[in-house]
Amino acid sequence: MNRYKLAVIPGDGIGKEVISAGLEILEAISSRDGGFEFDITHMDWGSERYLSTGKFMPEDGIEQLKSHDSIFFGAVGAPQVADHLTLWGLRLAICQPLDQYANVRPTRILPGITSPLAGIGSNDLDWVIVRENSEGEYAGQGGRSHKGLPQEVATETSIFTRVGITRIMRFAFDIAQSRPSKHLSVVTKSNAQRYGMVLWDEIAAEVSTEFADVSWDKMLVDAMTVRMTLDPASLDTIVATNLHADILSDLAAALAGSIGIAPTANLNPEGDFPSMFEPIHGSALDIAGKGIANPIATFWSASMMLDHLGELDAAGRLMDAIEQITSDTNNHTPDLGGAATTRMVSDAMLEEIRGRNV
Repeated sequence: MNRYKLAVIPGDGIGKEVISAGLEILEAISSRDGGFEFDITHMDWGSERYLSTGKFMPEDGIEQLKSHDSIFFGAVGAPQVADHLTLWGLRLAICQPLDQYANVRPTRILPGITSPLAGIGSNDLDWVIVRENSEGEYAGQGGRSHKGLPQEVATETSIFTRVGITRIMRFAFDIAQSRPSKHLSVVTKSNAQRYGMVLWDEIAAEVSTEFADVSWDKMLVDAMTVRMTLDPASLDTIVATNLHADILSDLAAALAGSIGIAPTANLNPEGDFPSMFEPIHGSALDIAGKGIANPIATFWSASMMLDHLGELDAAGRLMDAIEQITSDTNNHTPDLGGAATTRMVSDAMLEEIRGRNV
């Protein structure tokens, strides 16, 4: 039997609610399969810890994570703490030291869910967005000087490296190669950003020569928003920088029906460090504690984690169960226009996993 060490960081807001639900589902699918188990380490890292200790995680937090096979993350963010502190204090403080440079966000219209785009069905919107997750606009380079004075200056420097661009391009072309249409769209803004983005374009062209069976095109990020909404069927795999993919993937989630169903994998593809899996919806403090958070994004993230760990059959069965649940509108939470609670969706998933031949 395979045993995986799983670090669980529920974090803040609805992160705690959906991760709790996700752990129930993982336990159910592992019990059903019988071929693997999780040794779980619960970590109280997040804004509450920061407010009481001044740190989102302990000084040796990264070393603690390195001993695990995977990380299951909820969300971070609280009204008492500035957003840039929470992001850099926990999520990016994990992704960057563990070199989780490939952020993968699949997007498709699940059964029973309607896109806000008129006349768009599941066959018209089935994408994988690959986000460079280690540098670019979120490299963390910059500073402020002359604070409070009229001449106050703030700089935010984007970093684009040949190694960083090359590895994310190869990763994205690999994914495109594995999909039926074998097509990649490279997002850029090289008309205005004439250094880093021009390098991005040049390396995309270089790497494309290694994948003769993959067609590709290049689009400016603003034009891509138009294409996503007016011609979604023309897209398949998309690769973009840290900032651009961050924005485009939220748009993609909305076009697929709700950000509450959107999963994320933060991958270290080489396996030198553990990868991290999370829903993209954030802490959603406006609904925290109400029991109405949509756990589907967390369940889908759990399926991606199982796939990454090599438990392919379990990952597929979990995804099949998700599609069975979403196909019934009685299981739709308020973000999908329904009245279901987190508990109701979780119970339906547990029944589906335990009782049906998925």
